[in-house]
Amino acid sequence: MRTCVRETGTPRAPPALLSVVDGSWGLMRSAMQASDAPGGVRRGTFRRVLAFARPHRPKLVVFLLLTVVSAVLAVSTPVLAGRVVDAIVGGRGVSAVVWLAVAIAGIAILDAALGLVERWQSSRIGEGLIFDLRRAVYEHVQRMPVAFFTRTRTGALVSRLNNDVIGAQRAFTSTLSGVVTNVIQLGLSLAVMFTLSWQVTALALLLLPVFILPARRMGSRMADLQREAATLNAGMTTQMTERFSAPGATLVKLFGRPGAELDEFADRAARVRDIGVRTAMATRWFMTGLTLVSALAQALVYGLGGYLALTGHLAAGTVVSLALLLTRLYSPLTALANARVDVMTALVSFERVFEVLDLKPMIAEPEQPRRVPDGPASVEFEDVRFGYPAADKVSLASLESVATLDARGGEEVLHGISFRAEPGQLVALVGSSGAGKSTIASLVPRLYDVEGGAVRLSGVDVRELSSESLRGAVGVVTQDGHLFHDSIRANLTYPRPEATEDELWDALRRARLEELVRSLPDGLETVVGERGYRLSGGERQRLTIARLLLARPRVVILDEATAHLDSESEAAVQVALTEALRGRTALVIAHRLSTVRAADQILVVEAGQVVERGTHPELLAAGGRYADLYHTQFDEAPTRTGEALEAPAAAV
Repeated sequence: MRTCVRETGTPRAPPALLSVVDGSWGLMRSAMQASDAPGGVRRGTFRRVLAFARPHRPKLVVFLLLTVVSAVLAVSTPVLAGRVVDAIVGGRGVSAVVWLAVAIAGIAILDAALGLVERWQSSRIGEGLIFDLRRAVYEHVQRMPVAFFTRTRTGALVSRLNNDVIGAQRAFTSTLSGVVTNVIQLGLSLAVMFTLSWQVTALALLLLPVFILPARRMGSRMADLQREAATLNAGMTTQMTERFSAPGATLVKLFGRPGAELDEFADRAARVRDIGVRTAMATRWFMTGLTLVSALAQALVYGLGGYLALTGHLAAGTVVSLALLLTRLYSPLTALANARVDVMTALVSFERVFEVLDLKPMIAEPEQPRRVPDGPASVEFEDVRFGYPAADKVSLASLESVATLDARGGEEVLHGISFRAEPGQLVALVGSSGAGKSTIASLVPRLYDVEGGAVRLSGVDVRELSSESLRGAVGVVTQDGHLFHDSIRANLTYPRPEATEDELWDALRRARLEELVRSLPDGLETVVGERGYRLSGGERQRLTIARLLLARPRVVILDEATAHLDSESEAAVQVALTEALRGRTALVIAHRLSTVRAADQILVVEAGQVVERGTHPELLAAGGRYADLYHTQFDEAPTRTGEALEAPAAAV
């Protein structure tokens, strides 16, 4: 069997093999689209599976060629075994028997070698498919808006990247190869058996409907079980992910609920166990029935074949060949009957992966992206209106572990916000909790897109900017100061991997953190722990400021950067922040009004609107909402004035 080669160099299977493969794909397609499968997967899933498989076509062709050869070898062994019996009974001599035995041994060795190569090739295809799926999902998830992550349970999402992707892999590594191998073995076995004895073959085929009928219902049953098992596993993974994180574990310990947590986990694990038992027993009942039918068919062959041999109508070796070929007949039939179950199980996994990929990112890269103009940057909001997206736009019920998604959302929360921060200016946003300050700040780095109006950087709408240019121009320090479970160096260089050693230490010095890092045994290689929990709150926040200094953004957003710090830590962070803001345009959100008294402009935000604007003295003199907030804070805590942020020096 010679492999044809296209002009491009891609191997193409010969027509005979293509017809077999097409038939095998047909079996898999019909298994998915059967109308008797109420729990079946959606139409169109199969075409998308083929699209993912397309880059692996050359490997698939080689893999299927190896599969065909293995199937031919499997059928040839029973024929040779029958000839050995005939040679012994016919007294054809020792040499004939020996050569036949050598041929059988050679086929066994060749089949073993082919099996190793076939396994290597299938693993390349399967692992390549896992890589493609995981990369596609990871890339897609990164493009989702922040609302997606605030709603989605992390464990459920991780389960899609692990369990479901591996389940989808089986469609190519085991199911496809099994279908092709068994189709070929079945055809060859039937052809050889009919040439040996059509009577025995016809009798053996009488039990064929027993294989087909149960498989039609078993596939949908297994698909339902697989979907339920995937959901239960995702729930268990979610609980472990949340409770094993540093904040989750601390909460459990603080409120003394380890027993309740164990009971809840045990309940989830028990349901995973039970669904596993149900799946195993359903499969076992199915396979036991098919094996029993195969054994009964073999008994019929021995009975009828033995009678024909004793009456002189068949040779003894032919009876042996027929009996051995029967195993090559019913084993593929059993496997093909079970293939429906495997296909439905694998396609459920594919569907759960595609379900995530079908969520459209709300932030799209512009077709003709622009860059932020060089030089100091201004920030402008022009009649901005915005509402957080509804759940069905950004999430899935299965990822939230709920029956139906929350119907709330979509209401406008910002109503005509307009202001301008000139290059080098510090603009402060103050107001009650929930007034919309953080929402305003999130629109500058384009974590969300506005629904009306525009947000501009240096006169360019952020929706027209490339994500790379926007991220390079805007830096953010949030109140939680998030860090990865990695070294100080890795966290610092995250925005600028090419930063030099001198630049790292300069950023740490300006963030008032150099002395601390130099005192650590591993210095820059010190691992900060999950979310930076091995550092104090002030140290963690100063490290995020050092990261911002290293990134060198032209616009800085501070979202309650000192909200949860004690007075001493706050003072150290304020000094670092003053350094970070120097020469940059800044948008600062603060509850402690003492920290923004030196701002060039203060915006008072209430209920999604700017109700007052001006400098600290102007707003105090006006006696409005700002004055009320200021006097309330200082009347309640007259000794906690903090240290005011200095307005950044004019950019040059």
